Amino acid sequence: MYQAMSALSFAGESPGRGGFTLDAAPKGASVVVLGAGLAGMTAAFELRKAGYKVRVLEYSPKAGGRCWTLRGGDRFTELGGATQHCTFDKGQYFNPGPWRIPYHHYAILDYCRQFKVPLEPFIQTNYNALLHSSSAFGGKPQRYRAVQADYQGHVAELLGKSVNQGSLDQAVTREDREKLLESLRTWAGLGKDMGYRTSLDSSMRRGFAVDAGGGLMPAAQFSSPMERDQLLHSGLWLYLMVGQLYEFQSSIFQPAGGMDAIASAFAGQLQGLIRLNAKVTRLQQDANGVTVTYDDLGNGQTLQEKADWCVCTLPLSILSQIPCDFAAPMQAAVRAVPYGASVKVGLQFKRRFWEQDEHIYGGISYTDTPIGQIGYPNCDFGSDGKGVLLGGYMFENNNAFEFTAMSPEQRIAKALEYGNQLHPQYRECFDSGIAVGWHRVPTSLGCFGVWTEETRAQHYDNLCAIDGRVVLAGEHASQLPAWQEGAILSAQNAITRLHTHALGRQVRV
Repeated sequence: MYQAMSALSFAGESPGRGGFTLDAAPKGASVVVLGAGLAGMTAAFELRKAGYKVRVLEYSPKAGGRCWTLRGGDRFTELGGATQHCTFDKGQYFNPGPWRIPYHHYAILDYCRQFKVPLEPFIQTNYNALLHSSSAFGGKPQRYRAVQADYQGHVAELLGKSVNQGSLDQAVTREDREKLLESLRTWAGLGKDMGYRTSLDSSMRRGFAVDAGGGLMPAAQFSSPMERDQLLHSGLWLYLMVGQLYEFQSSIFQPAGGMDAIASAFAGQLQGLIRLNAKVTRLQQDANGVTVTYDDLGNGQTLQEKADWCVCTLPLSILSQIPCDFAAPMQAAVRAVPYGASVKVGLQFKRRFWEQDEHIYGGISYTDTPIGQIGYPNCDFGSDGKGVLLGGYMFENNNAFEFTAMSPEQRIAKALEYGNQLHPQYRECFDSGIAVGWHRVPTSLGCFGVWTEETRAQHYDNLCAIDGRVVLAGEHASQLPAWQEGAILSAQNAITRLHTHALGRQVRV
């Protein structure tokens, strides 16, 4: 999985280090930015800071793009006409788009620092969360820590016995053999005979059947490991590697109160520059500048915006449907990248049963049912009242397409049905829900640009190149697709090249 993610540029450290700045703009130069997602607002913020006259056109009634949070009172109409009204309680929210920020995504963290966006920990791996296979252990969810401890224990036992039987004599020295055996005992809680069994050491890793108490409460009781064959056949070990992937290693962050705190902070820096409800219908350019035609959805007028240069951050799924004066290589690149499917379901419950009944505070449970995973809120721990779970996250698989094809009500019903297999409190405690299928979001028609090695080799450079007076930016024009960091770095790189190009044109004139 990690190799595949690396090949598609999903994994890797951000090269951004903060402190981005441009030199002074050519006198009187202007730029129109298409799209007020994080890429567009990054471009607008930095270009204006350099002295460009900037205007941003945004299709939606709110800036942020896929950096989006739904709260009580919000309304969302998807492609096909289904309208959902969010009825979450005050203070509750749901991020249908991005929901976490790795510690090595330096550019977005730098803007959070600049704009004073408060961050809090995002718990990726919670050892008390659940791993669930509908066909193993009678369908009963298992604790993450127990699966990890037992998997390590059984593997360590097999390796230890192999070492003792001399199977690795050609690979390790006698001294190395002794160190390896001791490390396996310590790592996995094995006995002196290298066996993994019910013991204090194994229970210290997987948890106790009865925890230690005080006074005359029952004494602690060791727990019994799962059988090796049953664990291997369950497939639950698959989920153990997720938290070890580079993107998900601690520390991970989330903005306090919802991901759109970042979008709001950017928008606050660009007051008066963003025109909302502006649906771009044509992009023209010539030797003298660019002309963008757009429909003002507020008053029904068709208007135009003219500028010297254009930074276009529209998703390619949208841009490919708009007449544009691009050269053939750029046109081919725009049309070569499909958009991935993703569905997220937010569920509000009448009480925080995952904390009160099961002691799960933040993190993620995984399941082989179609909902894929359940995410628990990483804030307001121990509070009374209602709470919102990520009740399902389908990402670029058949389940994502199937859920996208459902009505919102059906998505929520299915999320409850499958989630009930992990938490039997679901039915009793459910309050309300909302479900977003990204292929039905009119402003994006998909979740993220999907590159293959072949399409990236053939079209990526053309997509990122300056075409006359236009340059593209966004997560689709980055080596970090589907991440906000990719969108921001793409914008910074695009405007750096455009700025250099503009200065060169000025010198030649």
